[in-house]
Amino acid sequence: MTTNSMTKNIEYQSRWSEALQGNYGQPAISLVRGEGSHVWDADGNKYLDFLAGIATNILGHANNEIASAISEQSRTLNHVSNFYMHDGVVRLAERLNALTGALTGSGQARTFFCNSGAEANEAALKLSRLTGRTRIVATNGAFHGRTMGALSLTGQPSKREPFKPLLKGISHVPFGDAKAMRKAVTKKTAMVIVEPILGEHGVVMPPDGYLQTLRAICDESGALLAIDAVQTGMGRTGTWFGFEHEGITPDIITLAKGLGGGLPLGAMIALGKNATLFQAGHHGTTFGGNPIACAASHAVLDILERDDLLNRAIILGERIKSNLQSLPGVVEVRGRGLLLGIVLRDEIAVELNSALLSHGLLANSPNSNVIRLAPALNISDDDVAEFSQIFRSTLEQVMLK
Repeated sequence: MTTNSMTKNIEYQSRWSEALQGNYGQPAISLVRGEGSHVWDADGNKYLDFLAGIATNILGHANNEIASAISEQSRTLNHVSNFYMHDGVVRLAERLNALTGALTGSGQARTFFCNSGAEANEAALKLSRLTGRTRIVATNGAFHGRTMGALSLTGQPSKREPFKPLLKGISHVPFGDAKAMRKAVTKKTAMVIVEPILGEHGVVMPPDGYLQTLRAICDESGALLAIDAVQTGMGRTGTWFGFEHEGITPDIITLAKGLGGGLPLGAMIALGKNATLFQAGHHGTTFGGNPIACAASHAVLDILERDDLLNRAIILGERIKSNLQSLPGVVEVRGRGLLLGIVLRDEIAVELNSALLSHGLLANSPNSNVIRLAPALNISDDDVAEFSQIFRSTLEQVMLK
């Protein structure tokens, strides 16, 4: 990383604070271009990106195949309203449905496309109402989005409190606590929604067998089991959606982030008998499944499959764990594949994350003692080695203060 005075970044900070609303706070730098797993800011400083747009740029920045797919589609057909069909959205739904069918054994799947994870979870919430029930159980620490329905599902008080009252009939239980879930779910419960790994809460893992137990609880009560795979999906954990290691079949899967390879694209996939609950007029979106985003997603799926990147995510995730988990000050490195949380002994994550930025590394501190990593799945061996070196030396510096 260079040592420029960052005058252009400071200028952008001033313009940002004058022009944009304050919901994101004040970003430190302005990014101007990217290539693979590296980005450059307005002052020419280079960074190794180990966050990938919060698990969104699943194949890095400026991927040539994604760019070509987007460019070709933009010269052919930009937008189609939901009054009409187009080939890209039909084929993409068929591909996703086939993936879910192959993994879950479900005989039926139908996909609804939208633009984000919050919208996908809103769609899941609405679908659950069509069961004739209204109550939902979610988990503490979960993040399902910030729109009012998705926020009602989100189990983080700091995000919820300013906007109460939220939707009624939604309760939260401790993540990973099967006994609490069994007590909360009744014959009046429409849906249980859960992340396979709590990403925004610090990459928190549930105990083995947790999802299997939730499946059994839902079967006993007649509730739908929705898997929020927005962050764990598209191969990030080494499987397509992040729940497959438990061998379960959910009723609903929600996707976004990596699905569009950097473009806005979300999906809500309903399985089995729930696949046909939505009928004409029940739900809709103007931009969901638009031709350009679908073209990008096809390119993403092609590359993930061709280059065996799901398996590579497992290999690199284990390598990163091996490189870091014995470092002084590191309690553990948890997670699966390339969704990882470095748990620190001391509450220095915010300070450490700032120091990592100054040393040319983009990561995230979701709470006071965890650094979250979610790099591109095609990140190189050299980039992983560079990351490990930067993290080790920066952690040492911060701990010596």
